[in-house]
Amino acid sequence: MVGPLDPAALAGGVAGPAALRPLLDTVLTALAAGAVERGGPLPAGLPGELAQRVSGALRPDAPSADALADLTRLLAHGAADPADPACAAHLHCPPLAVAVAADLAVSALNPSLDSWDQAPAATVLETELLAELAELVGYQPRQAAGVLTSGGTESTLMALMLARDTVLGAAGSRPELDGIDPARRPRLFASQAAHFSVQRAAAVLGLGERAVVGVPVDHGQRLDPRALAEALAASVRAGETPVAVVATAGTTDTGAIDPLPACAELAAEYGAWLHVDAAYGGGALLSDRLAPLLAGIDRADSVSLDWHKLGWQPVAAGVFLARRAESYASLARRAAYLNPADDEAAGYPSLLGRSLRTTRRADAFKIAVTLRTLGRAGLGRLVDRCHQLARYAAERIRATTEFELHGEPTLTTVVFRVRDVGRRRSGGQDQGRVRGWEQDWGNAELRRRLLATGRAVLGRAELPVPGAESAAPAVWLKLTLLNPHATQSQLDQLLSEVLRTARELD
Repeated sequence: MVGPLDPAALAGGVAGPAALRPLLDTVLTALAAGAVERGGPLPAGLPGELAQRVSGALRPDAPSADALADLTRLLAHGAADPADPACAAHLHCPPLAVAVAADLAVSALNPSLDSWDQAPAATVLETELLAELAELVGYQPRQAAGVLTSGGTESTLMALMLARDTVLGAAGSRPELDGIDPARRPRLFASQAAHFSVQRAAAVLGLGERAVVGVPVDHGQRLDPRALAEALAASVRAGETPVAVVATAGTTDTGAIDPLPACAELAAEYGAWLHVDAAYGGGALLSDRLAPLLAGIDRADSVSLDWHKLGWQPVAAGVFLARRAESYASLARRAAYLNPADDEAAGYPSLLGRSLRTTRRADAFKIAVTLRTLGRAGLGRLVDRCHQLARYAAERIRATTEFELHGEPTLTTVVFRVRDVGRRRSGGQDQGRVRGWEQDWGNAELRRRLLATGRAVLGRAELPVPGAESAAPAVWLKLTLLNPHATQSQLDQLLSEVLRTARELD
C-alpha cells in the first residue's frame, strides 16, 4: 500500500519516478480542468481581474497539500493557449506532446551543460545535435560550432559579440580584453524591419544603439540590397568600420525574408560578419517546398534558429551556429572547478566556452527526441501544413470586402485589417469612410475587445499601407499560424468572430 507522498521527495534517483507519478496525475488532471474552465484561447476579463485572482492564490494562510493542483488549474485557466486555433498572435507555438514529455526527463535529472561531470550524456547529445543542425543549414559539421540558447535575442548577442571580436580584433587587438578602440567607429547594418534585439545587443556590447544603421526595406518588408550597398559605402567613406550585416529570415511582423545571397556578397566585399536571424524562418529548412526561400543561408558566418517557433518545442529551444569553430576563441574560459586542462587532456570535454551562460539546461534533449521521433520529413509536413493554412486565410481575407490584406504570406504569418471599423467614432463623416487615425483606433480597439471577451488572441503590427502615398505606419492585425492541427473551418470561424466583433464596435 502506497503511503502519503512526501512533499520534499526528490525527482531524481531510483525512487524519483515513483514520487513523480502521482504528482503528474495531479498536474494533468488540473491542466484539463483549467482548460475547461477557461473555455477558449484565453480567459475572459480585463488584466486586473486575473491579477487579483492570481495574487489571492499566492497568499494562503498556511502551506497547502493542494497547492500543486490549485495553482496548476489557475495557470491553465489563465493561459493564452497556443493549441487553441483562435490563439494566433505571436511566434508562440503549441509544443508537441513528445517534446514536453522529453522536457520532463530533463527537469527530473537536472543536468547542467557547463561541465562534463554534471551532464555526461547531455554533453555528447548537444554536440551531436548541433552537428546535425549545422548540416541542415549547409555548414560543414566538423568545421562549425554552436550552442543551445534561450532564443533569438541571446543568439543575436552571441553573433554580434563574435563579429565584434573577429572584425575589430583582426589588427591584433583583443576587444574582449582591452575594450573597443573608439577610433574604429564600429557599425552594424540591419533592415528597418529587423528585430529590436540587434539594437539591444549593440547596447550590451558597448557599441551603442546608434552604431546600428537601419537599412530601408522594399514593399515586401525585405532589406533593399541597393540601400545596403549605399549604406556600407557611406560608412567606409566616413571612416567607420562595418562589423556586421544582420539579415533576417522571417521578420516578426510579416515573415519576410531578406535577400540572403546579396547580403552575403556585400558583407564579404566589406569584410563584415554576416549573421542570419532565422529564429522564425529557420523552420523552412525542414520543408522541401519552403527550404529554397533560405538559399544562401550557408554563406552566413552565423545563424540563429528557434525551435520553439516553427519547431513545436517548449520554451526555450534556441540554437546558435557559427560556420567556423575558431570564431569562438574570445569566449574560451578556464575554470579549475569546471574544465581543468588535465581533465580535457584525459578526454573529458567541456562546453563552457560555447555559451554566455554558465549553468545551462539540456534543452537539446527535447529537440533530439523530436527529430528522432518525427524526422525532418515529419516536421516538414507540419511546416507545410501551417504554410497552407496561412495561404488559405489570405485567400479568405482577400475575398471578404470588409477585410484588407497587407500582402501574400511568405511563411505562416497573415497581416490584415478591417476596413472602416470605428466609423461611428467619427460620427459617420465622409460618407461613412473613416480617416486613418480612426481606422487605426478601430483595429486596435477590436483586438483589445477580442482579448477582453476571451474570443481570440490576434497580433498587432504597425506597417505602411501598400501602395499608399504616405509611408506612415498604420495599425494592422496579424495571424501567426503555428498550429498544424487547426482546420480551415476553424480559421473561418475565427475570421467570422473578428467581423462580428467589428460590427459590435460600430
